[in-house]
Amino acid sequence: MNESHAEATPGRSWVAAGPADAPPIVFVHGAMMGRSVWQPQVAALSDRYRCISVDQPGHGTLRRQPFTLDMAVENVLAAIDREAGGRAVLVGLSLGGYVSMVVAGRYPDRVRGLVIAGCTREPVGLSRAGFHLYGWSLRLLPERIVGGVAKGWFRIRYGADVAAAITAGGHFSRGGGQAVRRLVGGSYRERLRAYGGPVLAINGVSDLVFVVGAKRFLAGVERLTYRVIRGAGHLSNVDRPAAFTALVEEFIGTLER
Repeated sequence: MNESHAEATPGRSWVAAGPADAPPIVFVHGAMMGRSVWQPQVAALSDRYRCISVDQPGHGTLRRQPFTLDMAVENVLAAIDREAGGRAVLVGLSLGGYVSMVVAGRYPDRVRGLVIAGCTREPVGLSRAGFHLYGWSLRLLPERIVGGVAKGWFRIRYGADVAAAITAGGHFSRGGGQAVRRLVGGSYRERLRAYGGPVLAINGVSDLVFVVGAKRFLAGVERLTYRVIRGAGHLSNVDRPAAFTALVEEFIGTLER
């Protein structure tokens, strides 16, 4: 199922697919991508789950809004409250994982279970410099060139059909660069521990920046399941979509109603 078969509400930053009374999952994308990056999971799950894919500020339908963490959090909360009945499983990739940790830490009662992927490193210390450098490079390079290179690489790696599906909403290097820089200095481990609910953390085996930092980042997190997907990099949900989706559904199966 693609977004043309999903339900979109004018003026809102999310689309929903699947039965209205099915268990809800809210998906939050990473930097530069939009909600279309979740197309593999929506296609696989929307026959039995209510799949709600959210655009973040600086991306997709919110591309003209500057990214702030508070705005991103409020945007996800609005989707949970208006589309998921006030409580949902929350799945975040990269930038979306950091946003999701803040949502869960601040509003644990709204998050039935938390899945985070590609975000197991605190953006402080030496990592702080890396986040800033990456964010500024995205901000300063011409967006048309960055987007063209990214889409070309996606076509080579995933094939034309998948590449078109996951970038259907566009590619947003400037918004992504601003968002990455706005993450710097946050204490995401504390927010993750403050949540207290069940957590599934996922990394692609070749996503070394986050694999190497995972043990330290996740230390002390209760009710944690950690999985590494072979053959996957940072976009683990697209690199190995069936494996990623299976882990999410297996995790949901362990949750209390």
